[in-house]
Order: sequence, then structure tokens, then C-alpha cells
Amino acid sequence: MPSREQSYGLIVLNKEGDAVFSAGLGNSAEVVENIRQEVNKDKRQISGIQAGSTQCIATVAPIAEGLTAAFIQESSSASTLIDFLAAVDIAPDILNHLLTNAFDGMTVTDNEGRIVYLSPVHEKFFGLARGEATGRHVTEVIENTRLHIVARTGKPEIGQMQKMLSSNRIVSRLPIHSGGKVVGAIGRIMFKGPEQLLAMSSEIASLRNEVEFYKREASFLRNRTYGIEDIIGDSKAIRQLKSDMTKVASLDIPLLIIGESGTGKELVAQALHRLSLRRDKQMIMVNAGALPESLVESELFGYEPGAFTGAKKKGRKGKFEAAHDSSLFLDEIGEMPLDMQVKLLRVLQDGSFERVGGDEPKQSDFRLIAATNRDLTSMIDTEQFRLDLYYRISGVTLRVPPLRERLEDIPILVQHFIRSFSNRQRTPVMRVNPSVYRYMQSRPWPGNVRQLQHEVERALIFSEGEELEVDDFRPSEIFSNEYSANRQPTQTKHGEALKDTLERVELEKISDAMARHNDNKKRVSEELGVSRSYLYKRLRELQSP
Repeated sequence: MPSREQSYGLIVLNKEGDAVFSAGLGNSAEVVENIRQEVNKDKRQISGIQAGSTQCIATVAPIAEGLTAAFIQESSSASTLIDFLAAVDIAPDILNHLLTNAFDGMTVTDNEGRIVYLSPVHEKFFGLARGEATGRHVTEVIENTRLHIVARTGKPEIGQMQKMLSSNRIVSRLPIHSGGKVVGAIGRIMFKGPEQLLAMSSEIASLRNEVEFYKREASFLRNRTYGIEDIIGDSKAIRQLKSDMTKVASLDIPLLIIGESGTGKELVAQALHRLSLRRDKQMIMVNAGALPESLVESELFGYEPGAFTGAKKKGRKGKFEAAHDSSLFLDEIGEMPLDMQVKLLRVLQDGSFERVGGDEPKQSDFRLIAATNRDLTSMIDTEQFRLDLYYRISGVTLRVPPLRERLEDIPILVQHFIRSFSNRQRTPVMRVNPSVYRYMQSRPWPGNVRQLQHEVERALIFSEGEELEVDDFRPSEIFSNEYSANRQPTQTKHGEALKDTLERVELEKISDAMARHNDNKKRVSEELGVSRSYLYKRLRELQSP
């Protein structure tokens, strides 16, 4: 067995296979014979051989015409790389594949960031001749690289995004250690081929744009605090509304917000909640006009497990429970069925209720903020709304003025909508031709502020200039039924009241829009500039005999 001092050896063989020189482990006849057999094998450069009972690694290579040299090393002294080379028959082929693979790039630097090896695929990628990068600092060859930093700090960087020659790549940078010190760094990039790289870069760019879009939308939603400062306008009517809101917001009494569709009743409700003593908890919102009659009770009261077919196994908390210690915004309360009005009245009297399918009384302390675009007093006269419920919900009534009563706010509103749209879509803030304001102030705006916002944003989308013009608003597409519900009926020359004529035109427009959009109510409400609850109400009138 070789001694510990004799851990290495060298043998030089001639073309006949005779040893013309030997040293160390190479003096063993057994080693010489094993090397001679390895030389006779095709494409074998590194092998494991025996020296008595000792496993050795032999690296065989031609050194001159007719001469072959073999360097021998004890396996116990070999590195992991040598162990791999000895154990795997195709190890040299694997290494050659890793270094020359057309779909895999590799860069090696010393501890000062100088390139000591750049794989052929990288040389081709950067337009370099063979070996041209060797000896140069890595920052001179590869843009946005951090390989020299890894070589200096010894801290690996795995799966990092790096932009090179206008393309995005995923890279790994690893320090190389020897003798407890960092002696260099190795960087690798995964190439997928020209077509796949193009597709990957395109997909990454698309995903980045999508992420940025959702970041902006999320930021926009997070910042929708609906404070009183978000009620845009400086008209006398708006100043009076804000003054009334600040007086009643902190009072723990029911509030009723009245106003036409699209005036911003929800915005007022949110601002009232933010000014109230219950602002630390999220306001719970319910649109009574959008709830199917069969679901109103379960949505408000909640239900116990198995209360009805399709009920969740664990049951569900209703809006009353969710609003405990907070505010409950009940929008379109005028659309609530009479039987539910009775049940709501009982809850408002003592805060007690039971879940659907349950018999255990529950309590909820919430502040009710109700809203409607209906004339509740007329509904009371026709027994469509309960008088006792009206008194319960209208501790204080706030009226949100329609846009036609505050036309002087239109320039401020337009500028606000432009800035908001530009911020969300990351587009330049467009200038507005003064004629736009005059034009818009001449319109009655039956859809109120909501319709105004819709028309401004649509004009911004289709405008082709740097300044918003009247022509960008496409007047023919604006909801043609621009009338005030509060105007007194005027008789036409044929005896038909103007209001009746306009209502008939409105129903015809709704019918036509429903046909064009295949009964898609969302698109119809957007086109006509009305709320969906108002659209549902008008559709019921269309269906009634």
C-alpha cells in the first residue's frame, strides 16, 4: 500500500505502452499496467484505478507525439469533482456539455472580478471572439452584472433578474471557496433558445405591466377613504351639504340620504362613517335594490347550517352581525319589499334578530345609514313604504343635490376625473378646451356625477389630441333622455305631457340598448349612464303589463 507521503504519481508512456518515466505512485507496476489499459480505451481521460488496496484517480492526456502522461492521485486526497469524474464514466462528456451547451451560459471570475472563463454561448451572445473577454473586468463585458460583488462579499445570489442587451434573464451567482477563502465567483444564465427567449421576455413584460396595473388599482382602492374632502365641489349646495354632514356625523342616530341616481350618495355615506365614532371598523354595505327577494333575508340576517338547500355547512354571518359596532349602509332602501321592511323595523327597535333557520336571539349595535333615489313620502301615500320605518331611518335627512343644481362645479369635477384617470392609467394629464366646460354646463345630466365621470373618461380614451375638445364627447352617444325628474310636466301640442314623452323615450332607449348588448345589464347601465338599480327598476316597468 502506498505511504501517506506518496499520495501522487506521474507516469509517461510511449506509443508502445512502455513507461519511459515514473515517479511517486507511478513507480508501482500495478499502477503502470492499469494506466496502460486506460490509454488503450477510447475517449477515456479520467479514471479510477487501484494501487494495491488504495483507490486512485488517474488523469490521462497526450503531451507530445507518441507520448502520453498520466497524473495519479489518491482518492482520499481528491476533491468532490475528482470523485465525480472517477465515478461517472461519461463525466468528461458531461463537463464538456455544461461548458459548451448552446442553451446554457457560464461566466467565471477571480476574486477581483476579472473574467477567467466565458462560455462559448456567452461569447457569441456578447459578440466576442474566442477568449476575448479573458482578463477583463466583468463589468466591462456584462451589463448590470453583480458577479464581482459576489466574488468580493462571498454572498450568493440565486434566481435574480438581470437585464442584458434589452433582454431579461434569470441568473444565479455563486462564490467559489478554496482553503476557507473566496477565490472567485461563477455566474450562470438559463437560455431557452431564440423563440422561447422572445416569448419569455414578452410574457415577463406583460406580467410586469399587469402587476403595475393592479398595484395602481390596489393603491387607488386603498386610498378610497371617502373623506369629506373627496366630495368634489365648491358650489353653495355642496358647501351646505358638507356643513350638515360635519354636524351630524358624530351623532349616533340613523341618517337618511336622498338624491337622484348618480349624485354620490354612497360617497356621502362613506364620508359620514369616516367622521363617526365607529370609523375604526369597516362600514358594511348592502344594496337592497340589487338583492333578489329570495336572498334579502339570508343576506341581512345570516343563516344557520342547513337552513336551506345550497346553504354553507358552517352557516353564514349576515350583514347585521357584520356591522356590529360599525355602520350599516343600506342603499336603495326604497326597493326593499314590504315584508322585509317589517323585519328591518324590529331589528332597528332593539337590535335583536335571529338567523334564518335559527332560534337563538342575536344582538347587533350598528348605526344605520340609508339612501334612496325614490320619493319615500309618495311611496308611503301609496302604501309601498311603511311610515313607522320611515321615522326610524330618518333621524336626520341629508339631500345630495343633482348636478344640474350645481353646474358651477363641473370644471372642478372634470379636472378631478382627468387627474384620477391619468393616475390610474399612467397617462399624461390632458388639457381641456374652455368650450368643453360651457358645453357640459349646457347639458341636464340625468345620470348626474356618475354620468359625467363616465363621459369624461370615455372622451379621454378616444381623444386623439393633446387637448380635450367638445367633439371628443360624441354627443350622439350620451344618454338622450336628459331631463329633470323634478321639472313640472309641460303639455305638448298634442296634449301629451313632456315628462310622459321623455319617460316613453327612456324606456325605448333602454329596450334598444338591452337588445344591442344581449341583455347585459352592466353594459347597458354604463352606456346609458344610470345605476344598475335604477335600470332594474325601469326594466320591471318594461315587463309590467
